[in-house]
Amino acid sequence: MATTQVNGRLEHRIDAGRSLFSHIQGQLRKALARRKSYVSTCNGLGALSDRSLKDLGIPRCSIKNLAKEAADDS
Repeated sequence: MATTQVNGRLEHRIDAGRSLFSHIQGQLRKALARRKSYVSTCNGLGALSDRSLKDLGIPRCSIKNLAKEAADDS
């Protein structure tokens, strides 16, 4: 009977560990997706000419802030 209780507690701890790992894994995926969006936006806007940015109404100094906002919205 004592063995059953020990096994039950061990299984409970293993399940809790799996749950924690799954949560951390999900958070990491979200962070990587935000980073990918940020880098992609920075690269895309940074590749535009000053004239193109001006036509869009985007000062070059605002690219990083715009990329951060885009990444946070995704």
